[in-house]
Amino acid sequence: MLLAGVDEAGRGPLIGSVVAAAVILDPNQPIFGLDDSKKLTEKKREALAIEIKQKSLAWAIAEASAAEIDQLNILQASFLAMQRAI
Repeated sequence: MLLAGVDEAGRGPLIGSVVAAAVILDPNQPIFGLDDSKKLTEKKREALAIEIKQKSLAWAIAEASAAEIDQLNILQASFLAMQRAI
């Protein structure tokens, strides 16, 4: 069984889209240093992003537009972006 981790960003801004990412990590290729992204430096986040893309079994980024947020509401648009990422 594969398990994907999914998270979103962009629920707070007044304008713009909401973005979601999904990743399936490879248990045979551990990635050290993964933590709360808000606690990491920009440099460390960028380095980890490269490593995640190289070592993961799969990854994707998707979004729901500002128009979709207006039509659906922010919660449902977040779910839509997550579903698209998966």
